[in-house]
Amino acid sequence: MRVRILGIGMGPGHLTREVAEALEGCDYAVAARKRRDDDLFALRRGVCDAFDLPLVEVPDPERDRDDPADYGAAVADWHRARVVAFERVLAERGGTAAFLVWGDPSLYDSTLRIVSAIAERGNVPLDHDVLPGIGAPQLLAARHRIVLHEVGSPVHITPARRLREAVESGQDNLVVMLTGRHGLEGLEEWSLWWGANLGTDSEELVAGRVGDVLPRIEEARRRARERAGWVMDTALLRRNG
Repeated sequence: MRVRILGIGMGPGHLTREVAEALEGCDYAVAARKRRDDDLFALRRGVCDAFDLPLVEVPDPERDRDDPADYGAAVADWHRARVVAFERVLAERGGTAAFLVWGDPSLYDSTLRIVSAIAERGNVPLDHDVLPGIGAPQLLAARHRIVLHEVGSPVHITPARRLREAVESGQDNLVVMLTGRHGLEGLEEWSLWWGANLGTDSEELVAGRVGDVLPRIEEARRRARERAGWVMDTALLRRNG
């Protein structure tokens, strides 16, 4: 069977022509559903509906999300459970299946690892390919009309839980994924370009000096959560001077 891992940005409006053509050739899509009112699952359903593509629901295995002591082990356990759950569906259905990945499959997403693990297990013979999508850092830069790096300089991409470590190592221009409330203490003089739920109806944007905009970000996060039921935020942090 064939599996197509497709980056879909934040929904139908962000699909590349290449991804749209791939969807037209699929038999169905599969997606994990975390709870009954999973808005991200509903957004995936919207993409499928636009292509008359059946969406097969896979209950998402439980995961320890309360900052476990061994984060890597907790994620590995979750991934193993997802491999089994998705493998079962692929074995039952066969054909050509699509995995719809928010943003781009290359950045902070587990789908490629899970599909590769299914292929390595050998229980379901499959061939898979990957098509890119528009990622949160690209959307953030577009919304704020900025370049993510200064002339000839690098940009460091990190999850928020590793922000403090990155700053202490000397990084001074960082894209921070799932920003939350992690690690902004002591960075009050840095510049920040922040966005939540980028590309959706609950999108929020804030920019300015960190020490000045933190209250605005908290309020924007609250609004985004009230409207969508969830918050996924991304920020560019840059040291001044």
